[in-house]
Amino acid sequence: MSGTLNKVMLIGHLGDNVKIHYFEGGSCIGRFPLATNETYVNKQTNERISNTEWHNIVVRNKAAEICEKYLSKGDRIYVEGRIKTRKWQDDKGIDHYSTEIHCTDFKFLSTKNEAQNTVSSTQESSSISQEKITPESPSENQDDLPF
Repeated sequence: MSGTLNKVMLIGHLGDNVKIHYFEGGSCIGRFPLATNETYVNKQTNERISNTEWHNIVVRNKAAEICEKYLSKGDRIYVEGRIKTRKWQDDKGIDHYSTEIHCTDFKFLSTKNEAQNTVSSTQESSSISQEKITPESPSENQDDLPF
C-alpha cells in the first residue's frame, strides 16, 4: 500500500457542553471533550479496571452550530475525523502540544434526557405488561410467522 490514512472513529460521552467561537466572515469553530472508556478484568487480582481516555473534538461551521444546539454534557455521540497535532509556545518560550480530532462526520446516538426517559418508560411498560400477562394454551398462539 503506497498511500497513508489518518482516520479516527470514536463513540463516547461529552465531557462538557460545546464551546463555539465565531470569526469575522461568519465562520465558526466548536470544541468539546469526548470521553471513551475501556473496561477489563485484571487476571491476577480479578479486579475490574476502568480507564477513561479524553479526546479534544473540533467541529467547524454548520456542524459546530448543530452540535452546540443539540448536544450537552453527558450525551453519547459517534465522531469520525482525523488526528491533528498543534504546537505553540507560551510566554516563557516553552513548547506545548495539543492533539485534536478534527471531525468530518458525526451522529447523535443518545441524549442524557433520552437515556433517562427510556429507562423510566421501560420500567413502566414492564410493570404494565406483567399485570396483563395471562397464560395461553399453545393452540391459541400459533401462527406461521418465523419470529
